[in-house]
Amino acid sequence: MYKEAKNVELPDKKQAIWRYMDFTSFVSIIDSSKLHFTRVDQLPDPFEGSFPMGNVERRREDNAQSQYYKKHVKYTFVSCWHINNYQSAAMWKLYLQSNEGIAIRSSVGRLIDSLVDKKYDIYVGKIEYISYSKDLIREGSLSPYFHKRKSFEHEKELRAIIQSYPRYKNGEINWSISPNNKSGLNVEIDVNVLVEKIVLSPLCPLWQKELVKSVLKKFEYDMKVTRSTLYTRDERIVY
Repeated sequence: MYKEAKNVELPDKKQAIWRYMDFTSFVSIIDSSKLHFTRVDQLPDPFEGSFPMGNVERRREDNAQSQYYKKHVKYTFVSCWHINNYQSAAMWKLYLQSNEGIAIRSSVGRLIDSLVDKKYDIYVGKIEYISYSKDLIREGSLSPYFHKRKSFEHEKELRAIIQSYPRYKNGEINWSISPNNKSGLNVEIDVNVLVEKIVLSPLCPLWQKELVKSVLKKFEYDMKVTRSTLYTRDERIVY
């Protein structure tokens, strides 16, 4: 379930967000009513979970603290969304490997309300983009996962985060046990709450719209499906 994250910016709940994915990932969500949270150390950015140099220098004599934060990386899982009131041509190109891509349009509030899985505390917030050579961030095991380098600022990312640990009977974390899932967690959601509408890639084949509608009907969902007009030549173009 959603849990408020301290010192993390949460956009207005009406703010639109997008998740760009391939057709297989979309069907997985519809079929399972679960959202995949990727384990942080499986993401391509090697800085995920790390602190700026200034933070490390301030605790230089306390190496144990740095080792403690490093342990959390394999037990932290994220679901990444793009904050934008409009479609993003850059996101279509960045995250899709074919013309058969799909985008789910939702909102900050819809995402929060859709998180019905009671097994996890799920934190939601906007990524802050910083210089890892100049800036400082708050200390804490959750803090580095809400920060990224300025080189990624184009992503305009909203992130949902889970930190899930194996524990001893007394509640203390058992760091000796590796994560059960190597790639991530599949977290129960209310799909009807999450999805505002479904937008197909502007370059998708015409038959894909009917296929997506057929899949939705099979799983008894009634959602709006449109094909992006991002590259359509029509009456909007004037000279």
